[in-house]
Amino acid sequence: MDPFPPLPDYHMHTHLCKHAQGEPSEYRSAAGRLGIPEICFADHNPNPDGYDPRHRMEMDLFPDYRSMISALRDPGNPTVLFGIEADYYEGCEAHLATWLPSQEFDLVLGSVHFIEDWGFDNPAERHVWDSVDVTATWRRYFELVGRLADSGLFDVVAHLDLPKKFGHRPPEKDLREMVLPVLDRIAGAGMGIELNTSGLRKPVGEIYPSSLILSLARQRDIPICFGSDAHRPEEVGYAFPRALALAREVGYDRHLTIRDRAMSFEPLPATG
Repeated sequence: MDPFPPLPDYHMHTHLCKHAQGEPSEYRSAAGRLGIPEICFADHNPNPDGYDPRHRMEMDLFPDYRSMISALRDPGNPTVLFGIEADYYEGCEAHLATWLPSQEFDLVLGSVHFIEDWGFDNPAERHVWDSVDVTATWRRYFELVGRLADSGLFDVVAHLDLPKKFGHRPPEKDLREMVLPVLDRIAGAGMGIELNTSGLRKPVGEIYPSSLILSLARQRDIPICFGSDAHRPEEVGYAFPRALALAREVGYDRHLTIRDRAMSFEPLPATG
């Protein structure tokens, strides 16, 4: 077994999102056992407009979220950061543009989970893939990710090629053509991307993003961080040795760290 790399885990959830299990203290304990130096809770953000209420906390529960994470931020290992995973969708700026800067987050992950009213990564809506044009769907997805980058609201793009979750992919030529301008916009915004290992737990069985997309990101010097997208304590740090190996394979030699939404950089640890 590969030794566990001392990398921060910048993506984990809490039970407030309605589809995660365990207490935040259990996630921190799991990270401590693995020697993870730093973790960031980034639960799904609440929205006053009623967007996707089944998969996120209510607005009136956000103070509970803040209190839960604050209670874990005593000195010791691992360090606990306060973050959020905020969805980009049509009209989200009306809330996020003022709300995000006022919350004193360490990290804001930006993600896209819906194309119009279709939750394309929701297992309950998986059947819709059978009746859509896959390449056109990916194109629409990347249009939204590009707008996410242009908004200036987020620090890191989460699970960049999420539409592959159930195995639906466009031809590589089309993928290159549609992702390259989006990566340019991410780089231009000074954003990072995450290596999200939860894809290894999904039908696609692959880290987000693919080695192709990650290599294209490396060519543009887009910084990376690592996230397990843990929804249970036992998923903290999931498959980080594999993610580290992938990062090194495409040429990365450092990863980002973040405090108060300001990035700094650390060398990647050696692989096993």
